[in-house]
Amino acid sequence: MLALSLLGVVLIAVAAAAEWLDLGLTPGFGVLQTFFFLLGITSLTIAAYLHLGTLRPPDAPRSLQADIGLRLSLTGLVLCYVSGFADLIRIGTHVQPSFERPFIGPLQLGGLGLGLLVLLLGIGLHYTSRGQRPASSLEFILNGKNGDKQE
Repeated sequence: MLALSLLGVVLIAVAAAAEWLDLGLTPGFGVLQTFFFLLGITSLTIAAYLHLGTLRPPDAPRSLQADIGLRLSLTGLVLCYVSGFADLIRIGTHVQPSFERPFIGPLQLGGLGLGLLVLLLGIGLHYTSRGQRPASSLEFILNGKNGDKQE
């Protein structure tokens, strides 16, 4: 789990700093940089869910909130991939033959940011779901109680 987290951080750092490390094959943020950046995000997401799995007892049933959080974060991850590779799958603004190579523009950056936000919201929703507690920690929104026994 720690190795997967470190791999994700290294992949993101290398992708983001490729220009400074003289690893950039093309000017700007290229396809390989985008691929390694997204692989880093994927490995960090997997590491986060592996860690969240260790926080729960093995016999505890998964709640609906945890399932929604997992699906929401994976939807955010798919949104990141679609936004990052929009030009390659021909739904971006810089598709061939008009443009020589893919370009990460402001719309794609916005999509990546939105995907990361959705991903983080999903992880947060999964984290706040009930683990050993009899009810969700977000139950106070509905009835003012947090699910803990108060005596």
